[in-house]
Amino acid sequence: MTDTRPWYSYINGRTVSILFLGFSSGLPLYTLIYLMQAWLAKAGLDVKALGLFGLAMFPYTFKFLWAPLMDRYTVLPLGRRRGWMALTQLALFLFIGGMGMLDPKLELSVIVVAVFLIAFMSASQDVVIDAYRREILAEEEQGLGAAIIVNAYKASSLIPSALGLVMADSQPWQIVFWTVAAFMLPGFVCTLLAKEPTLYGSPPKNLQEAVVMPFREFVLRDGWKQALFIIAFILLYKIGDTMSTALSTKFFLDTGFTTKQIGLAANATGWWAALAGGAVGGIWMIKLGINRALWVFGVLQALAILGFAWLAQVGSDPLLLSAVYGFEAFASPGLGAAALVAFMSRATDPRYTATQYALFSSLAAVPRTFINSSVGYIVAETGWFWFFIVCFILAFPAMMMLPKIAPWNSGHEKT
Repeated sequence: MTDTRPWYSYINGRTVSILFLGFSSGLPLYTLIYLMQAWLAKAGLDVKALGLFGLAMFPYTFKFLWAPLMDRYTVLPLGRRRGWMALTQLALFLFIGGMGMLDPKLELSVIVVAVFLIAFMSASQDVVIDAYRREILAEEEQGLGAAIIVNAYKASSLIPSALGLVMADSQPWQIVFWTVAAFMLPGFVCTLLAKEPTLYGSPPKNLQEAVVMPFREFVLRDGWKQALFIIAFILLYKIGDTMSTALSTKFFLDTGFTTKQIGLAANATGWWAALAGGAVGGIWMIKLGINRALWVFGVLQALAILGFAWLAQVGSDPLLLSAVYGFEAFASPGLGAAALVAFMSRATDPRYTATQYALFSSLAAVPRTFINSSVGYIVAETGWFWFFIVCFILAFPAMMMLPKIAPWNSGHEKT
């Protein structure tokens, strides 16, 4: 059954708060992916060393290990969810700004520690924001909420990749990093003003209950076989897309673009494409249902990878850069990632939101953390064009799983 309600009827204080929190959630990761990458590349690090920096971000993959602590304990007098959000947001503001004051040539080991701390706090913030989103939104708002948070997450990339890179052309890196860090503060203000979600049942009484019960429920729900199938699908659905963008800034620089051209392309097309992707993705998620969205959006995000291969062949064409950047911003976060987030949200039990969703999103981060760390070595062997072809091929295994994981003619329901 499809949803016949107009899309604008879903806009309310809850969905607006998700917009600000999604932006706050994405900013630290994209600061590490784009701004830090350009900073270290300009300091002289080669492509292999830059790729290995992905290993310092392993907290995104293992955040489910400490997610039970965030279900069990409350910090600050703001409530269980809002307290953890406020703590991580303030820490990230300080760590991001402080990292830019380091010297990559003299303090590389300290920078590695800073990257780890930012990744740890960012992953922790993701855990509590994802739990907050799942708990604060009504069931019929989950699909739109997924589209909103994914696109706000991606839109935050424009601060380090557009504003940050343009500023870096004329400003010291310290000013650039503190400016980017300041964009954590709107999310902090939203946290202070937001409403604490209603609890589903009783909070875990002890750590054993907080750790064991979420995993036991997931496995026993439909059996080990289906649980493993869901895990495999989450691992594979965005593997090609995440690999293709892992060293995108390095690719653009190698192709002959300046940091200013990259930043302007992101600002001129990426911003509007991300907004369009958010609007289209949200509406389609309501009208299509989660299952069909996984099919349609998966195809579009795979096609976006071919745009990078095309750019690798053509060279430093600013118009083509804008087109490729724009289509990737439209197809990947606005569509493919939104469908995956909605699928993972649907797969959680409301009693164990933080821990189960942290497990799913950690699995989704595996390609970014471990496989992406090898991207520099793959590029060194294949060159950029054939690397992107490999990424495109890697998009197919998850699509082949869709008839079982999300049948086209089943689940055409309200998201």
